[in-house]
Amino acid sequence: MHGKVVVFSAPSGAGKTTIVKHLLNIKELRLEFSVSACTRPRREDEDHGRDYYFMTVDEFKSKIEENLFLEWEEVYKNSYYGTLKSEVDRIWNNGNHILFDVDVEGGVNLKQIFGEQALSVFVMPPSIEELQRRLEMRGTDSPDKILKRINKAGYEMKFASKFDRTIINNNLDIALKEAEKMVNEFLTQDPDKP
Repeated sequence: MHGKVVVFSAPSGAGKTTIVKHLLNIKELRLEFSVSACTRPRREDEDHGRDYYFMTVDEFKSKIEENLFLEWEEVYKNSYYGTLKSEVDRIWNNGNHILFDVDVEGGVNLKQIFGEQALSVFVMPPSIEELQRRLEMRGTDSPDKILKRINKAGYEMKFASKFDRTIINNNLDIALKEAEKMVNEFLTQDPDKP
C-alpha cells in the first residue's frame, strides 16, 4: 500500500522550507522529503541528492523526453524544477509518507495527480512588504532577483485558494504548531471516513 502525500508550497521567502524541516524532524509522522530536480546553480550549503538533484538544462530536458518526471515546470527561462517518479517510489518503498516542498504551480499539479491521497498546504507571507524584508535579510539574492521574486509572489498568492489549507506565517512558532497539527490529523485520518 502507498503512503500519503503532503505538499507545501509558497512564494519564495514565506518560510515554507523552515516549516518543512520542522515536520521532517518529527519522527512519528514518518515523513520523508522528496528531493526535487532543478537546473539552478547549487548554493554553498546545498548537497546534490539531499537538497536537490542538480542538473544541466540538457540533462533535465532529456529526462522530460524519457518521461521520468511526475511533474515539472519551467519556473523562469531555462530554470527547471521537477519531481522524479523514482523519488516517489523510493519513499513509498521505505514505508514513509512523502513530503513535497515545491513551487506553487508544482503544488497545484501534485494535488491534481494525487487527489484525496494528498494534503496541499499554502504558506502565505503576512504581506508582500514583509516578504521583501525577509528576502533582503536572507542575503542570498541580488536586488534584481529579489524584485523578480516579489513580482512572482503577487502572482503566486492568487493560487492560495487552490490548496486544501493555508497557513499565514506571521509568527513562526504558531505556524509550526499549526502545520504540525494539520499534517498529523491528515496522516492519522482513516481513509474510509470523511
